[in-house]
Amino acid sequence: MHGDQVSVVLFDLALIVAVARVLGGVARRLGQPPVVGEMFTGILLGPTLFHGTTLFPRDVRPLLSILADVGIAVFMFLVGLEIDRKALRRQTGPTLAVAAASMLLPFGLGILVALRLVDGTPAILFLGACMSVTAFPVLARILTDRGLLRSPLGGLALAAAAVDDLLAWTMLAGIVTFAGAAGPAQLRMLLLPVYFAIMALVVRPLLHRTLAAAARRGRLTPAMLGGLAVGFLSSAAATEWMGLHFVFGAFLFGLLMPREGSEQIVTEIVAGLSSFSNVLLIPVFFVVAGLQVDLRSVAGAGLLDLGLILLAAVGGKGLGTFAAARLAKLSPRDSGRLAALMNTRGLTELIILGVGLQLGLIGPYLFTLMVVMSLVTTAATGPLLALFDRRRRASRVAAAPAVPLPAVTTGSRH
Repeated sequence: MHGDQVSVVLFDLALIVAVARVLGGVARRLGQPPVVGEMFTGILLGPTLFHGTTLFPRDVRPLLSILADVGIAVFMFLVGLEIDRKALRRQTGPTLAVAAASMLLPFGLGILVALRLVDGTPAILFLGACMSVTAFPVLARILTDRGLLRSPLGGLALAAAAVDDLLAWTMLAGIVTFAGAAGPAQLRMLLLPVYFAIMALVVRPLLHRTLAAAARRGRLTPAMLGGLAVGFLSSAAATEWMGLHFVFGAFLFGLLMPREGSEQIVTEIVAGLSSFSNVLLIPVFFVVAGLQVDLRSVAGAGLLDLGLILLAAVGGKGLGTFAAARLAKLSPRDSGRLAALMNTRGLTELIILGVGLQLGLIGPYLFTLMVVMSLVTTAATGPLLALFDRRRRASRVAAAPAVPLPAVTTGSRH
């Protein structure tokens, strides 16, 4: 890499961080999660406005892509780490019902839409899986911002989203394996059982001892944080080499991390890795993804295709969640709020779409439509929750007993 490339890369990184911080702040002021503004960063700096040539020359894009992949590896490790396995093991009927309904209906509708948009069984299944995603990390942040994280509704939404995440990534792993099964290089996938055995029988006990030692000391050391980075990056590299994609290795490493008795250490791990990644690496990913998004292609037939995608994704996820919630005896208002929450997609959707784009399951045109769907569903969550809250306040006011007004006298004032 010569001096001119270094200058361009550093300038691009500065530009990406600056725009992402500004748009993230604007999104927060508008009552949206910052990720919505950061997603707009990728679109605004992409070919829709700048044709992707002046700001991000083609010879530096691979360098930005490497940084973006590192950021996604960190993010997926943290997603796996933040999923509460203990909560999943004690799932109640309503949670499983909501999770199943919010996956199956959009998956089925997505397959119907995919028959019009793509060819081949892997691509059709992939598009159905994309319709079924709920972004667990973004959902957790929305619940925190609105004070719902510890509420019964928030707990149900988080648990159902965690189940959805596990099912979606498992489904995607199967689709990726199936899509690559014909290539001679995919013989490496025969090593996947060995990899899973090593992770379960060797890596997980080692992680347990490591975190237990850190908990006894009461702090996370830089050496330990570095060792964890070596671990999840190596796991990501292993699954990428075997043809499964690196996101699965990073996610699985985080999922295997023990939490019992090490909650404070896990909190420090999340804080230590997420700050730098969220400020620098994730915005780079949004821009790298945004270079594949050209909103000028969404016209004519593109609007019809986008409408079908939104109908399958939003309608399927919303109706499935609402019906399951009503069967679980939730009120219509809480069922509607839960449906809005489960429609949150955000960064998780973009990562899955990026995997499909890299594997050739979808092209730039369909990638653009799906990114727009992800942005719309994430941005709509806040306003829909506010709408249900206003209706609740209005119904309370209407149901309140009338307060008699004081009598009005017409005599002279003394």
